[in-house]
Amino acid sequence: MQYVIVGIGGQGILFTSRILGKIAVERGEQVMGSEVHGMAQRGGSVISHFKVGNYRSPLVMAGDADILLAFDQNEGIRNLHFLKKNGSMVVNVHSEDDMKNSSLTAFLKDRSIRVYSLAGYELLKKHMGGNFLFLNVLLMGAMCGANISGLTFEEVSRAVKELSPSKFEDANMKVFRLGYDSISSGQ
Repeated sequence: MQYVIVGIGGQGILFTSRILGKIAVERGEQVMGSEVHGMAQRGGSVISHFKVGNYRSPLVMAGDADILLAFDQNEGIRNLHFLKKNGSMVVNVHSEDDMKNSSLTAFLKDRSIRVYSLAGYELLKKHMGGNFLFLNVLLMGAMCGANISGLTFEEVSRAVKELSPSKFEDANMKVFRLGYDSISSGQ
C-alpha cells in the first residue's frame, strides 16, 4: 500500500505517518517513508510518502499511490498526480464549489479516482469548539470509514490512543470516531 499524505505545516502529517508505521510494524509488515518539508513552520506545504510492503525506495512515484490523504483541499488537488487509476482520496474540503470544477471532475472521472470528502473544519467547529489540532485524526477516521486502506477501526484507534499525548487521548478518540462515522454513514 502506498500513501501520500499532504497538507500544510502544523496539521499533524508526521503524527499520521507514525500511526500508520506503528500499525504496519505491529502487523510484521515492511515500512518505508519520507517526509518532504517546504515551509512547514510557516504554514507551507508538507508531503509525506509512506509505503507498506516490499519496496526499495521511500518515494511514491507519480501515478502509483493507492491513497492520498489531504488535510488541505488545495494541497490535495495539487498532489492528485500521485494517485494511481482507481486510487482513493480522503480530503478535508473547505470549498465544495472548487471540488466541482469541470477540469477536476473530468480528471477524477477519467482516472476512476474515488473521493471521500468531509468538511473537517466545520465538523471540528461543531464538535470540538473549533480546535483544528485534531484534523489529522479526523481524516484517519474517515479513511477507516471509507474502508479503503485495509486497516481496521480497532487497530487504528488503538494506535491513535497509544501514540496520543495523554492530555489529548480522549479528544483524539472522539474525533477519530467522528471521522469514521462521517464517511461510513454517507454524511
